[in-house]
Amino acid sequence: MLLLPGGPIAFPDPELADDEGLLAIGGDLSTERLLFAYEHGIFPWYDEGVPPLWWSPNPRAIIEPSGLHVSRSLRRVLKSDRFRVTYDADFERVMRCCGDRPGGTWILPEMIEAYAQLHRRGHAHSFEVWEGSELAGGLYGVQRGALFAAESMFHRSTDASKVALVYAVRSLFGAGTVLFDVQLLTSHLASMGATEISRSEYLSRLVGTCRRKVDLRSLALRY
Repeated sequence: MLLLPGGPIAFPDPELADDEGLLAIGGDLSTERLLFAYEHGIFPWYDEGVPPLWWSPNPRAIIEPSGLHVSRSLRRVLKSDRFRVTYDADFERVMRCCGDRPGGTWILPEMIEAYAQLHRRGHAHSFEVWEGSELAGGLYGVQRGALFAAESMFHRSTDASKVALVYAVRSLFGAGTVLFDVQLLTSHLASMGATEISRSEYLSRLVGTCRRKVDLRSLALRY
């Protein structure tokens, strides 16, 4: 389906996405469209020079609170004073660091501005991992009620992104999140306990999840 910039905020049924998960092309990155997309299991992902591409993959990767895997070595890192973790302290910087990769990135300037606007309106959040005064890793994502859709993470020091993920999962579930979405399964996410469910199950679990009230403004950090 072709969407027009500034046009009606609507998408086809996510179950109509193609084999790779592509559902629609075009539209814009307005706050209203982005929030509507996440509420319906859809997210944007595209390269520079092409219009926004909207995806709803099958299967979908998630992390369950009981499934998070923390190795012995990572537990030692978490208990040490090597890293300091903050929440919503530097959202845009985390996004820019996630996009700073040699092979190119889908985190384009317009994407950063759109998600920074989500953050300013309380719909997107970040976890920062500091090593001394340096930003060593981080993670950001979008919140809709009791859904947290993790978008990307990065590390500049060994284990820093793992630390960000552990804090994000445990802190958010502790605050009332019930669905932690990581979109697509990678070997790194699988090693941390991410699993796959069908798109149908994911969409079913979304029903009601986004309507739950979860206040993340004063999140208690947990590991």
